Amino acid sequence: MSADTRNATAIQAEQVGKRYYLGEGVGGPGGLAAALESGLKAPFRRLRGHRPVSHVEGEEFWALRDVSFSIERGEVVGMIGRNGAGKSTMLKILAQITPPTEGRVVLRGRVSSLLEVGTGFHPELTGRENIFLNGTVLGMRRRQIVEKFDEIVEFSEIGQFLDTPVKRYSSGMYVRLAFSVASHLLTEILLIDEVLAVGDAAFQRKCLDRMEAISRSGDHTIIFVSHSTQTVRKVADRIILLEDGRLTLDGPAEEVTAKYLERIQPIEHGGFSVIGRDVTRGGTGEARTVRVALQDDSGNIRERIHFGEPFTVELTVEVDKPIPEAAFDVGISTQDGGRFMTASSSDKGGEWLELRPGTHKIRARIEATLYPGEFVIDAGIYTSNGTQIDDIERVLSFTGLNTPAVEGGERYQWDVSQGYVRAPSSWTPVEEPSPVEPLTAPVSPGQGAR
Repeated sequence: MSADTRNATAIQAEQVGKRYYLGEGVGGPGGLAAALESGLKAPFRRLRGHRPVSHVEGEEFWALRDVSFSIERGEVVGMIGRNGAGKSTMLKILAQITPPTEGRVVLRGRVSSLLEVGTGFHPELTGRENIFLNGTVLGMRRRQIVEKFDEIVEFSEIGQFLDTPVKRYSSGMYVRLAFSVASHLLTEILLIDEVLAVGDAAFQRKCLDRMEAISRSGDHTIIFVSHSTQTVRKVADRIILLEDGRLTLDGPAEEVTAKYLERIQPIEHGGFSVIGRDVTRGGTGEARTVRVALQDDSGNIRERIHFGEPFTVELTVEVDKPIPEAAFDVGISTQDGGRFMTASSSDKGGEWLELRPGTHKIRARIEATLYPGEFVIDAGIYTSNGTQIDDIERVLSFTGLNTPAVEGGERYQWDVSQGYVRAPSSWTPVEEPSPVEPLTAPVSPGQGAR
């Protein structure tokens, strides 16, 4: 490997493994005190060339095993996988929060990370003070922080609370400030976990746009973890898939997500699907969509929808704890993952729903006319402040037919150039007023131009 190639590599993971022991407290025998003592001694063990050693007895659990990959400087790489696949553990190793049990990681450049809400913030300090604290920790001079300060505050949208201790911030405010700091006080390597799901939808889009802008510079390496394949594909050209602690796919975003989605599909039963807890989903998890059914107006389960026929999507939801104001959305996408329509229960003054612990059903009747094709349904739950509670893609597939909903009804020879949905619309002719001839004053005999 040439010197130029080595210098171009920002992250090198070589046969990384991480082992934990189940059934013990923090750090094993001795609990928190022992863990703190071990943490204080760890740097000196590393200086002497000793690897971290655990004497905990109990059942072994390998969160990661034999994971190897290389990421070049300027790449934006997504990391996906089911809950428990090892994504967050991998990021913590890359962020040097926890050491690997085996293998090694080589990082070329300073690292900033956004892994958990409030990570890197001192709760007693104000937002303003934490901006300077974070910049100092990242090795920046005060002058450099001051130059970026106004941009950070403007992007985070928390100017009103800038001099309030961050311990009083909501989780959404934490995320706004943390992302803004991490993405403006830029290091060479930026690590972002699913934490963005805490923010509202508008701010999530703003963050994704910011990451895209960073990636275009080519100077910063980003690893972005998310449960949403659509979100990852928006910012990453390459995706790493972790399954049961092992790297199973690493390649172009479209190719990896397509193979991944094939593996995580809910169990379909012709017109409805049952969604287990192990199916990958995004959101905070206080509620989960566990069943989705496609129905006609008579309540019959349907696999196919005729041209011009309204249809109903019925969601069955399990709620773990009270959610005072919730809303649901149903997305319709093409088989290749392109979302072209979303129906939301909060649209057009729709009421926010109080969800109590237990099982609930909600139906969305959709009157949009779908052109013929093969479609999939996405489902989501969110709160009135925009926090995503549940987000699951490709939960149910169905077919749009060219045949009319009623005998003798309208047939349409579909062409993809017409799109996928016919939106209801009203048209009004506008009559333009007749043009008015300009008035000119008569010119008296002998009167000329002056």
